[in-house]
Amino acid sequence: MSKGRLFVFAAPSGAGKTTLVHAMVAKHPELRFSISYTTRKPRRNEANGVDYLFVDEQEFMRLRDQGELLEYAEVFDHYYATSRSQIEKHLADSRNVILEIDWQGARQVRESMPECVSIFILPPSREALRERLQGRGQDDTAVIERRMRDAVSEMSHYDEYDYLVINDEFATALEQLRAIVTAERLREPRQAVGKLLRWLGEEWNDNCLEFHGLKNAVKTASVW
Repeated sequence: MSKGRLFVFAAPSGAGKTTLVHAMVAKHPELRFSISYTTRKPRRNEANGVDYLFVDEQEFMRLRDQGELLEYAEVFDHYYATSRSQIEKHLADSRNVILEIDWQGARQVRESMPECVSIFILPPSREALRERLQGRGQDDTAVIERRMRDAVSEMSHYDEYDYLVINDEFATALEQLRAIVTAERLREPRQAVGKLLRWLGEEWNDNCLEFHGLKNAVKTASVW
């Protein structure tokens, strides 16, 4: 049984990453959403163990020192981190996992798990990003200005990712993300069939392949 795939989603604050990730999981229930640790207070309608694992700074540092954090970063005066054990368990159980983090965390994950698939989500423009931040009604003007400044810095790292998706029209961006996930999930079986055929050798004919349930897989691989 093959391991699952890890999909890393990153974006500047206000680009719509969280909404897209939740829509992905709703349309693909086989995907597992990695629940991150954070030291910030819950926002309205956020639940512990569903949206985040809310911990205080002392507990966060204890988890860090124990090696439980796959990555961590300080963002807007609060710490965020990914549970290493949670990710590793899902992957070992052949589950595909979506990880939603900032660019600093994404860089750390790529260093620890270079086989991950990284996706960067961009807003269509700075003006659209500002409108979205203002429309959330969560931050005052000073915080919004700070988020805008940080967004410019974050977006400069777009070329570090495997894929780039611009979230202009939500439905279009969602379909593009679904296409990426589907394509990446198809890559491994194709590679596995090729390796199997080389291992079997030319003496294995169609009848033998069909007996072992591989004939359709071979036909599929041959069109790529």
